Amino acid sequence: MTELEALYTQIITCESCGLCKTRTQAVPGEGAENAEIMFVGEGPGFHEDQQGRPFIGAAGKFLDELLGSISLTRSDVYICNVVKCRPPGNRDPVPEEVDACRPFLLRQIELVDPKLIVTLGRFSLSWFFPRDAIGKVRGSLRQMGGRHYYHVYHPAAALHNGNLRQVINDDFANIPRVLETIREDTPVVAAAPAPTEQGRLF
Repeated sequence: MTELEALYTQIITCESCGLCKTRTQAVPGEGAENAEIMFVGEGPGFHEDQQGRPFIGAAGKFLDELLGSISLTRSDVYICNVVKCRPPGNRDPVPEEVDACRPFLLRQIELVDPKLIVTLGRFSLSWFFPRDAIGKVRGSLRQMGGRHYYHVYHPAAALHNGNLRQVINDDFANIPRVLETIREDTPVVAAAPAPTEQGRLF
């Protein structure tokens, strides 16, 4: 058993917040354990909760299309979420739930050690950069704490607002260039360090 698989066991049996009482099953994450790119979403939805896999509903199908558009598949990348259990009714996760899952995501980042973390949507962005708004920073590459971050709208946003579909497509199309910039160690914009208290998202 790898260290990442051992972490999955901890996630699946976690009872650190109330979501353990309403979930069907936890959704740890999946993908290449040495992936160059890690995608971080918000949390599981209905289908993810049923099957224990991230991004397998309608938003997941769009994510698969987006990956294909840049010649990638799920097996090439790593996909996970800020919270590992579905909030009832697909409501937004509350700060206490986000904090309960914080050690898991930190450990996933440590073990996968990606060259690039792609934040999908406002909750993922807020986890790393609490003061920022997705509409202002989407499509930008930034560096903080020795890691590189690239910000994109959540694929689900295109399902609710068709105008965002092309925006998301365009931002994904830039990912290969962004990754090449990182590989070449080209300087990028440095973001301000996140505050110590990162629990509040609203």
